[in-house]
Amino acid sequence: MKLLKTEEAVGHVLCHDLTQIIPGEYKDARFRKGHVVAQEDIPVLLSMGKQHLYVWEMTPDMIHENDAATRLCALAQGNNIVHSDDIKEGKIELFAACDGFFSLDAERLYAVNSVPDVMLATRKGGTAVKKGDKLAGMRVIPLIIEEEKLRAAEEAAGEKPLMEVLPYRLKTAGLVVTGSEVKSGMIDDKFTPAVKRKLEEHGISVVMQVFSGDGVENVAAAISQVRTQGVDLVLCTGGMSVDPDDNTPGGIRASGAQIVTYGAPVLPGAMFLLGYFPDGVPIMGLPGCVMFAGATVFDLVLPRIAAGIPVSRQDIIAMGNGGLCLGCKVCHWPICPFGR
Repeated sequence: MKLLKTEEAVGHVLCHDLTQIIPGEYKDARFRKGHVVAQEDIPVLLSMGKQHLYVWEMTPDMIHENDAATRLCALAQGNNIVHSDDIKEGKIELFAACDGFFSLDAERLYAVNSVPDVMLATRKGGTAVKKGDKLAGMRVIPLIIEEEKLRAAEEAAGEKPLMEVLPYRLKTAGLVVTGSEVKSGMIDDKFTPAVKRKLEEHGISVVMQVFSGDGVENVAAAISQVRTQGVDLVLCTGGMSVDPDDNTPGGIRASGAQIVTYGAPVLPGAMFLLGYFPDGVPIMGLPGCVMFAGATVFDLVLPRIAAGIPVSRQDIIAMGNGGLCLGCKVCHWPICPFGR
């Protein structure tokens, strides 16, 4: 920081806000901290009584905060992400350009944030987002930053953008409703409305529904019937516990699906099943909690599945960190710690 005559400050960066007062008309910061003094600013500054200014001296190896934010934006912004129209106080924000799955490379993000005087804050990666949702904000800490630090951040980020939004790809689903009590009409099917609502939020429509009743063979046959419709996703509701009458896991295995996991470290939803058919179509066995709980393992897995991202057993295991719903009286999902 140095003190210069105002007339000599062109091209330098202001170190603090400069307030202009016009009695009865105006009182606000006329020039903000970080503003680069231009020739046309000189008469205004002098009229404000500013004969001298405290500035940061710009040298060839130093980058202004606005230019630095632009470079950070370039290394972060991937597909289906847009940035704010202007740079405010040295900060740029990123937003989702469509509904989809927010994919973030956390390890590379950590590497970028390890560079001194650089910051890039994001929402939690691996989550569902809506068009217009804020995804990230970035800036450098000082008004001007050394070029070498920005280069270090760019090297840490690598060649690919740190983040992108993957639009939902799956469009159709087939639903197998298990249980003889539901098929016979003894009890109402309360599972289907809950599942359809969650699917619709991710752009998926149920195009076929089959009531299988009980029995491994019946469940497997119903799955095969649904598969003839060429659906992108198969869901089986109910019958997921270890009770002798609960045959859904066996029916899914008998249908030819390869099981990724039966069981998940998530509550509610521990009895969840995920598998894939040889052609890549996913199938899920949904436990009863999906009917009534505000958020379950289904809500954690569905965004990835809808975006066409293969889910591994290791992905499911990782959900144990944050996979405990706190059972709030008023559910605030997804604005809560569950799954985060």
